[in-house]
Amino acid sequence: MTDPMPLPHATLAQIKSAIPHRPPMLLLDEIVSQSADEIICRKTFHADEFFFQGHYPDQPLVPGVILCECGAQAAAVLLASLIDNIEGVPVLTRMNDVKFKVMVRPGDTIEVQVKLDEMVSNAYFLTAQIKVAGTLAARLSLACTIASFPNTNPTTQEIHR
Repeated sequence: MTDPMPLPHATLAQIKSAIPHRPPMLLLDEIVSQSADEIICRKTFHADEFFFQGHYPDQPLVPGVILCECGAQAAAVLLASLIDNIEGVPVLTRMNDVKFKVMVRPGDTIEVQVKLDEMVSNAYFLTAQIKVAGTLAARLSLACTIASFPNTNPTTQEIHR
């Protein structure tokens, strides 16, 4: 694997052009560095994030599933550069060996490092590490595939039947 190439801090617009996620489910703020097989992104959690309202009102804590989603979104940005000529978007097919080590709270900035471990056909196997203040907060292995979606919204189709 190659060392990540430093990037000028990539803007939110660049992230939005790489993945289809949008607020409130867009969970990356910037790309710090990227190479062909590794990406490092950052996200700062603010007190007004939607999930803090109920998780937990008196002791706000970033849910583990949100940390996993940060890793998955960083993986999707990385894969977007590999699959730019393929129709579709990366979707999770598996998460393994998920471990949470440190709690993440409002005001914390996480660094999300994702490495591409292997490609097999249209399956991509990656490892994500999420750090807060340089300390490992979460780690997971994930797999993605490329899914294509029809131009119509299935929810809208069901409503109009």
